[in-house]
Amino acid sequence: MKKIILTYLLLGFSTLIVAQNDGLFKISQSLWNKQKQVEIPFFVLLKEQANLTLAKHFKNKSEKGNFVYHELLTLAEQTQTDLLIIIENEKATFQSFSIVNGIWVKGSFELVRKLAKEPSVANIFYNAPVRVLEPVEMDRNPLLNSRGDSLTWGVRKIKADAVWALGYKGQGVIIGGQDTGYGWQLPNLKTRYRGWNGTVANHNYNWHDAIREFSPLGDSINNNCGLNVLEPCDDNGHGTHTMGTMVASDTIVSLGVAPESQWIGCRNMEDGWGAPNTYLECFEWFLAPTDLNNQNADPTKAPHVINNSWGCPEIEGCDTSNFVLLEMAINNLKLAGVVVVVSAGNNGPNCYSINTPAAIFESSFSVGALGVNDTITNFSSRGLVNVDGSGRTKPNITAPGEAVTSYWLQGNGTNTFSYLNASGTSMAGPHVAGLVALMISADSTLAGDVDRIENIIEQTAFGRTTAQNCGVLGVTIPNNTYGFGIVDALSAVNQSIATSGVNENLNNNGKVEIFPNPFKNQFLVKLEGFQGYTMFELYSADGRLIQQQNWVITWHNLRTIHVENIPIGVYFYKISDNQTITQGKLIKN
Repeated sequence: MKKIILTYLLLGFSTLIVAQNDGLFKISQSLWNKQKQVEIPFFVLLKEQANLTLAKHFKNKSEKGNFVYHELLTLAEQTQTDLLIIIENEKATFQSFSIVNGIWVKGSFELVRKLAKEPSVANIFYNAPVRVLEPVEMDRNPLLNSRGDSLTWGVRKIKADAVWALGYKGQGVIIGGQDTGYGWQLPNLKTRYRGWNGTVANHNYNWHDAIREFSPLGDSINNNCGLNVLEPCDDNGHGTHTMGTMVASDTIVSLGVAPESQWIGCRNMEDGWGAPNTYLECFEWFLAPTDLNNQNADPTKAPHVINNSWGCPEIEGCDTSNFVLLEMAINNLKLAGVVVVVSAGNNGPNCYSINTPAAIFESSFSVGALGVNDTITNFSSRGLVNVDGSGRTKPNITAPGEAVTSYWLQGNGTNTFSYLNASGTSMAGPHVAGLVALMISADSTLAGDVDRIENIIEQTAFGRTTAQNCGVLGVTIPNNTYGFGIVDALSAVNQSIATSGVNENLNNNGKVEIFPNPFKNQFLVKLEGFQGYTMFELYSADGRLIQQQNWVITWHNLRTIHVENIPIGVYFYKISDNQTITQGKLIKN
């Protein structure tokens, strides 16, 4: 009996060795399920990925972008050669990527098996379809000006008009959008398109089409754009609506949050359907835009912020095995100095409904939707994020996302439009992308400093609590319904100006604890790592200095701040010595 058991054990061990040598464990289950198809789209992820940690040491956005782009490109060129030879020998269609070191392939399952054996390969995923976040409600004949108002309610709600009054309208800032495309010849979008100089158009470095085939899930009969188009075109209407909210300066009603910024675009969906490779292609193009021949990449032409109003639920083929592709791309863009704004999704109101790429990722700045009644909309997705086991708090922030007025094309691929009130987190994200443009136009030192931009937006948001308990108590801030709260453009811009050029935590020693927060009449400040002359400053949400104290600190210290006479609301603090500056948000209730 012992001999028989040993024989079975040896046979099992031998089978394990064969499986390991065949590399079949690298193939995702969703791809295994497609093995009977004659031709399968799949993505090969290489084991070796670029180490981009040094990017954090570059302060200039162009320097960050150049470093990240060249590191990624060099690694791809050095490591993909052997795999490309195998793919070419099989006469399969393929596309090499550097934003994530990998290769998109359309070929047989036998080719999948062959590539899985290669030591350089980490995983092979099914290239599943991805779907645009369609509006949950649309009114094609909105009453634009029912209150005689020259602004959309979202622009007014976030106080973008108050920022314009200060002279900041997004000047010098480039907003990127990847979506269903854009109706660029609409007059109030055309004037803000970077490829238009007022007389002629130059689409090089300003437009990219990642759609090379009709989606089997779409309706190609109604796609009037076609494939590989060489100028902006929208075959759905969704992208044009989002861009209007970001940049349009309309003569009837002010639609755009940042009406003097410029935009560039990439089409990542055909009739509202994309796939990981089309999203990756747009992310790669935004890292270093190219000419219309997809040549001569230039990272200095990258946008400052990208809006992403799309998602990929499991029912459409995305699963935890291939999440890593989009996550790595977004991580690399953030290191290159680009803010990646992502709509949270329309799967609310239940908890844990932020469960699809790209809103789930740490490096995504995820946005929930505020309703016209000044509370979170029923459809806006909530955290925690548990689909990847992270327990991550999301969304980051909330912005207007119900009955948002913008342009909608009358017929796919045309430039005839109507006004449309649309609801969805797709409408909330563009408000935040526009806010980023306002902040950078007010403080150019923010360009490329993604962490500081996101921190300021979070710290100056109007904190909102809720009875809904989604893993983190709704009475805490941030919570998984509103995140840090409702964006406040005026407060964010004022804080940007107040802290312009500040290097936070220069020696990484400064540690601050403030409790309680929220507070009532006083709070304690516990300091560690500060030495000698130290200044405490307390600002109101609109950037006014409320209180200032000068302290002499001997490494550890505890101070009491009395604030009986200030009103309930949101505040932020700054604590600084000659080496360290720390900032944060406070709430009085």
